[in-house]
Amino acid sequence: MERTGIISGVLLSSTMDLKSFYGLDFAERGEKVRLLNPDEVTDHEEIRFAVCWLPDGDAFAPYPNLQMAMSIGAGVDALLNHEGLHDEAMICRVRDPHQADLMAGYAVHETLHFLRGFDRMKASQEARQWAPLPMQPPKHTRIAVLGNGTMGAAVTRALAAVGFSLAVACRNEPREPLPGVTYFAGENAPLRAAEGAAVLINVLPLTPETENILNADLFDRLAEGAWLIQIGRGEHLHEADFVEALESGRLSGASLDVFRQEPLPEDHPFWGDGRLRITPHIASDSTPSVVADQVLQSARELLSGERPSLAIDRGRGY
Repeated sequence: MERTGIISGVLLSSTMDLKSFYGLDFAERGEKVRLLNPDEVTDHEEIRFAVCWLPDGDAFAPYPNLQMAMSIGAGVDALLNHEGLHDEAMICRVRDPHQADLMAGYAVHETLHFLRGFDRMKASQEARQWAPLPMQPPKHTRIAVLGNGTMGAAVTRALAAVGFSLAVACRNEPREPLPGVTYFAGENAPLRAAEGAAVLINVLPLTPETENILNADLFDRLAEGAWLIQIGRGEHLHEADFVEALESGRLSGASLDVFRQEPLPEDHPFWGDGRLRITPHIASDSTPSVVADQVLQSARELLSGERPSLAIDRGRGY
């Protein structure tokens, strides 16, 4: 069993070397927290927590005393939906203050790329043509943001600073609303926010209520030829409705950073669609130093018998 005064954890990822990438070898620091790769574990019963990114289906099975699973990212849906993680295990997530700024930068970049016609200017450059495009004030363009959590609020602040007209869908009325921003809370908030929007930005968490929320009903509310920026979760997008919206012209294109299956399969039709801008889930990421500090903090709290401060509410999904 567990050594006196030491808490042991395991690193579970199907795609990453978490220990090296995030600097999670705490033994070198003289800490009472040990993190092991699965092949380094000699006593599975002593493992009390796991640090995870896309763990395999049977990843948790060898560890009967697991009390906490921690995602190295802000999203926890892969853990909430993992059939191998028992319901009593607490789920924690990294809360990196820099992630929101990175997400906001991505959203502003993709918004301006579409609205200012940078694709067309690139084509003009390649054709050696001097072809200025007409402009309009940002305040004349309505942008809908779905979600007003840490990420969504940062996206809204950044776009407000540029001067856009913003409609934000949120679960509850914001405590500190931004001046000039219209908020829609409660039932049908995403549909009301999307009405007439030229750009739709999804930053929602994944819950049973938000799965497939990017669907025909929502797309039909947008302005003709609108642009979608999908930086929530892959399961938010109803792909058949999305393709139909592209074909009908309701959507002129989209920036897609998240997908139902990641990595996106090589034979997926999205790769070859010139109307799409595809990025490999990099709208934002946790910085290694913050991940290491927060994993260490959560393990220390678990060792002392406290509920980790980074634990989520399983019922709400975040």
